[in-house]
Amino acid sequence: MANALILNNKVVDVANVQFEVAPEMTWVDCSADVQIGWGYDGSTFTDPNVKTSEELLDELRYERNQMLEATDYLALSDNTLTVEMATYRQALRDITDTYTSLDDVVWPTKPE
Repeated sequence: MANALILNNKVVDVANVQFEVAPEMTWVDCSADVQIGWGYDGSTFTDPNVKTSEELLDELRYERNQMLEATDYLALSDNTLTVEMATYRQALRDITDTYTSLDDVVWPTKPE
């Protein structure tokens, strides 16, 4: 078992033995895979390079919104959308019903 040295909710050192540190620092037992730079919320260590499911979904929504914005001009009140474009835009709006990250999404094909 390793020990993580915590300062301001961040791992600043990992060691096999604890040594005396400043009062604002705390030693916490951790698994061997915990590394310097990871976060610590009082009970769980988090790798800053691993995105949460909410972060992954936010990235997907951002990309989806960019694709919708690229066709917004076609949906103005003085323009009639083709059935194909309306279907494409609806598929984009519905993309988060099926997919949860950019890693697995299959984007609909934009009509010409």
